[in-house]
Amino acid sequence: MWGICHVRQLKTAFLFPGQGAQVVGMGAEIARSFPVAAEIFQKANDIVGFDLSGICFEGPAERLNSTTISQPAIFVTSA
Repeated sequence: MWGICHVRQLKTAFLFPGQGAQVVGMGAEIARSFPVAAEIFQKANDIVGFDLSGICFEGPAERLNSTTISQPAIFVTSA
């Protein structure tokens, strides 16, 4: 057997979610599984001055859905 393989140039795309992509529980599993992710959430808590990770992981949804919470929450979860 023989064949020809044509290699084509692949492109890379970076996708970032926007507001409306937030859901209670986001980031919880990765923070439990990877200490470095938990550290990122803790640093975010320190920077914003409230328990952002707690809102991401446990809600309530009404609070997570507010713009002032959802924007940093989505950013940190994407980091």
